[in-house]
Amino acid sequence: MPVKAQALAKKCSIPQPTSTCRHTPSPGESRAKPAAERDLDVTLFNTPQDRLGTLAPQMAAALIEGLADIAFVLDPAGLIQDIAFGSDDLRNELDANWIGQPWTATVSLDTRPNLESLLDESKQQRLTRWRQATHRGRRGADIPVQYRLLRLKEEDSPILAIGRSLQGFVVLQQQLIDAQQALERDYWRYRQIETRYRLLFRMVGEAILILDAPTQRIVEANPTAGQCLGETPARLVGRHFPEGFDPESTQAINGLLAGARTAGRSDDVRARLSDGAESFLVSASLLRQENASFILVRLMPIQTDAIGSLPEVKSRYLYLIENAPDAVVITDAEGRVLTANTTFLSLIEVAAEQQARGEPLERWLGRPGVDVNVLLANLRQDTKVRLFSTILRGEYGSTTDVEVSATSVRTAERPYFGFFIRDIGRRLQAEPPATPEQNRWLDQLTERVGRVPLKELVRESTDTIERLCIETALKLTGDNRASAAELLGLSRQSLYVKIDRYGLAAEHADQSVETPAQDS
Repeated sequence: MPVKAQALAKKCSIPQPTSTCRHTPSPGESRAKPAAERDLDVTLFNTPQDRLGTLAPQMAAALIEGLADIAFVLDPAGLIQDIAFGSDDLRNELDANWIGQPWTATVSLDTRPNLESLLDESKQQRLTRWRQATHRGRRGADIPVQYRLLRLKEEDSPILAIGRSLQGFVVLQQQLIDAQQALERDYWRYRQIETRYRLLFRMVGEAILILDAPTQRIVEANPTAGQCLGETPARLVGRHFPEGFDPESTQAINGLLAGARTAGRSDDVRARLSDGAESFLVSASLLRQENASFILVRLMPIQTDAIGSLPEVKSRYLYLIENAPDAVVITDAEGRVLTANTTFLSLIEVAAEQQARGEPLERWLGRPGVDVNVLLANLRQDTKVRLFSTILRGEYGSTTDVEVSATSVRTAERPYFGFFIRDIGRRLQAEPPATPEQNRWLDQLTERVGRVPLKELVRESTDTIERLCIETALKLTGDNRASAAELLGLSRQSLYVKIDRYGLAAEHADQSVETPAQDS
């Protein structure tokens, strides 16, 4: 055994237990505990002398080192006489050069009163209660330890301080606090999200219903939905949907909801209230939350007053445009949307016409800053554009290949443009036949293989392809060089140089619709 442990064992040798451990009382003896033992609620061995005998100093030291994480031997004044560590972690963290120092000086200022209370209590009773103190580790961390004092003999005898490290408990306690704080943060974040959702749900101008998917009963309804259906939102909750629509509309809505449950989304349908007072465009989307399924239903009123006041033939035209399978958009002279039919709203993934009204058409149609500018430039000079191929972009990132025909209408006030957009994404397009010039060029290129270096063939091919691209751009833009330069991604000056280089200026001089003022 190390010399240090032997010295500790000599100082903390256990006295004869006859005076401290209670024995099995005789029938005449009282079983009442001393007052100090009753306060501490300590259970002693019945026959320690018979079972344990007198422990040797080495055995006592080993027992203390094995049971305590840290142990001190103190003199009656509280000065440290010896130290033993039962934990390697504490031995590495704490400073062992405390021998000869006051025991209370080894802990933080706020926990010194606890050690002073233990020392005072040891003068009154041999075994004290547990009290907590905090040591400062070498790395600056606080190390909590729970101490209990045992006076070895009578008064003025050495005192044994037995300590249990509370680091593991503190770590678990800190983890619990962190988890509670994380739950609190998540709770308040969800509360804020719910508050924003409730506010938006009530303030949105569209009529929105949330249905329980299996039963089709209304779970929530915003005030706008209550106004459209003639009831307060509170009275709508719990009702089966659809109620109050004519039989044909009810059947259409049930089919819409069935499609939403199956595919997540379905095509919009028209519905009319049973009293014929108002018509709606009804759309539905499936929502999943944990193990429950809900259906989000939007009711968009269809304004029929203006159509009803028109002659029957004109009203049919408007109904036809509204229900046309092709997208129809009307813009002002600057290309801002004035009105659009439901097909266009569906292609650009917008729920209501109000969201598209006033927005520039190039937000969704063609390449930004190119295609729509080409269309508008041609419409200002000519009244019609036919079969202009481009793409249509949706709000959620989808793209659709489309073909655009447009016309301009000039009134006494301001001109406006109408665009007819057809989805050609599913069209099976055949390869365009090669022109005689292209066939002749390919034949000449093939014949020269082996007789002309590859580098020269590539240079000539590049020039030919560049010329064909410029000719195509001029055709698409109606010989508008400024628009053709934007289409090709060139500056106007570079395009003019290439036109002169390939001799295209003479070919298009008579057909050009562009003036020098436009080129400047």
